[in-house]
Amino acid sequence: MRVLVTGAARAIGRATVEALAARGHEVVATARDVSKLTGLPAVQTLRLDVRDTESVREAVSHAGELDAVVNNAGLTGYGPLEDYPLESFVRVLDVNTLGPLRLAQAVVPAWRERGSGILVNISSVQGKIGTPLEGAYAASKHALEALSETMYFEFGHFGIRVVVIEPGYIAPGMQHDDDHPGPLAYAELHRQWGATDTILTGPEGRPGPELVGEAVADAVGDPSTPLRVEVGKDAALVLNLRRTLGDHEFEATMREALGLRW
Repeated sequence: MRVLVTGAARAIGRATVEALAARGHEVVATARDVSKLTGLPAVQTLRLDVRDTESVREAVSHAGELDAVVNNAGLTGYGPLEDYPLESFVRVLDVNTLGPLRLAQAVVPAWRERGSGILVNISSVQGKIGTPLEGAYAASKHALEALSETMYFEFGHFGIRVVVIEPGYIAPGMQHDDDHPGPLAYAELHRQWGATDTILTGPEGRPGPELVGEAVADAVGDPSTPLRVEVGKDAALVLNLRRTLGDHEFEATMREALGLRW
């Protein structure tokens, strides 16, 4: 298959390109900065800014006939909501939520006519759970989950598959280029929440991005893949607790497990 991957310059995006290429797929790797795609086993590299509809259209036009798109490009959005800059919040939503929608709108008309295509949207555990200091990111991924489920029902009628990948903590983590510390009153929350990474991932630390890359490659290759795929032991554990416990019980369980006293 010919697969376009957004945000392919590092981490999960890069690992996804490598996993897909290793299985014989033709991969079109994209990023805002094409120079960062050097060394990838891609048949084509293209500049693509998921916030720019014209950039999306141009990249899709140059990519040739695509069989699948992996929407991986993303921003973090870290800081307390009390005074989180709204322009930063909008930027996170624009990349993480509207970006995948822009890609879908660029490819689905042709896929609908031919009766096939695959959209893989990279979400997160935070697509199901809101966490302290990560409200912008969680909001964007919650919205992506909703969009993906609607796409699943709407596009599935035309033979187009939609898969949502839900990773837990994955090394090396996302780049924090626009963190917002907020008022000093939140300093203790920063300290406590910053210590939860080790608790959630255990002594072995975060798994590498290849874990997600392989999950994406599996989803592209297997038509029986369900709508949602959890990736990582921490994701499976936390999401199972979220499904089986009420709000109060889930909060109490996570506070105790994480030592969160805020």
